[in-house]
Amino acid sequence: MRALVVDDSRTMRRIVSNVLEGLGFETTHAEHGQQALDVLAQDGAVDLVTVDWNMPVMDGLELVTHVRKNRDWRSVTLMMVTTEAEQSQIVRALAAGAHEYLIKPFTAEEIRAKLDLLGLVPVEEPA
Repeated sequence: MRALVVDDSRTMRRIVSNVLEGLGFETTHAEHGQQALDVLAQDGAVDLVTVDWNMPVMDGLELVTHVRKNRDWRSVTLMMVTTEAEQSQIVRALAAGAHEYLIKPFTAEEIRAKLDLLGLVPVEEPA
């Protein structure tokens, strides 16, 4: 599975990528929403996009709105990963088309649990 990690913080991109790669995802990065749209247009659809809210050039909510308007990207799962913790922000993001919402700081287990809810964690074979 392929994931696009969108965050203006290089450190946060690396943290999220490490967790996702540990779950079997191949990751690509973008520093802001416009760059993420460029990556999607160039590389094709991915299975998952993790989206920070507060970024320069194009913020996360704008990115979610743009992705949802494009028919080619309708199957892409969008998960907000942000410090925005107000209920109204969560509602806005989900109403715009995000599938899940994870508030920073988070643990690897919390990311895995959200992805499990979305059906994006590979089923482990019993030993």
